[in-house]
Amino acid sequence: MSQSQTEIYRVDVEITAPVYDTEVTSRVADAATNIFPNAELEESLGEIRGETHSLEQFSDLLHRQEILDTARGEFFSNREGQTFSFALKKQAAFENRVNFSVGEPDELGEIAVQVRVEEPSLEEYVDHVAPPTEDGRPIDS
Repeated sequence: MSQSQTEIYRVDVEITAPVYDTEVTSRVADAATNIFPNAELEESLGEIRGETHSLEQFSDLLHRQEILDTARGEFFSNREGQTFSFALKKQAAFENRVNFSVGEPDELGEIAVQVRVEEPSLEEYVDHVAPPTEDGRPIDS
C-alpha cells in the first residue's frame, strides 16, 4: 500500500458507564458523547452502553490536552491481544476533557472503554490515535 493512500481503520469501540441514583441519565450520556460523538448509546437500568467505530474526537482531545504519552501508556498497559481498554472520569468528560481514571475508582464512576482493532494492527491504530512524541510533540512518521 502506498503512503499516499488513506489507511483504513476497522475498530469496534464499546463504551459503558454506570448511572447512579443521584445522576440524570441524559447527563451521563452527554458525558460519553462529548468524548465519543459518533457513539450509538442505549440506556438501561443503572447504566448506559454504546458502540462506535471511530476515536477521532477522542484523539483530537488527546492532542489538544497534550496527553499523548499518557494515553499510549494506558493503552499498552491494558492490552490483551488486539484489544485495549481504559477508563475515563465522568466529571472530566462532562467538561469535554479526557482524564484517565487510574488507581482509586472515581466517586461518580467511570466511563469504561474497550477497543478491539480488526485492521490494521493494534500498534498502528494506537499510533494513529495517540502518536509517539518527542519533547511532547507528535513525531511525524
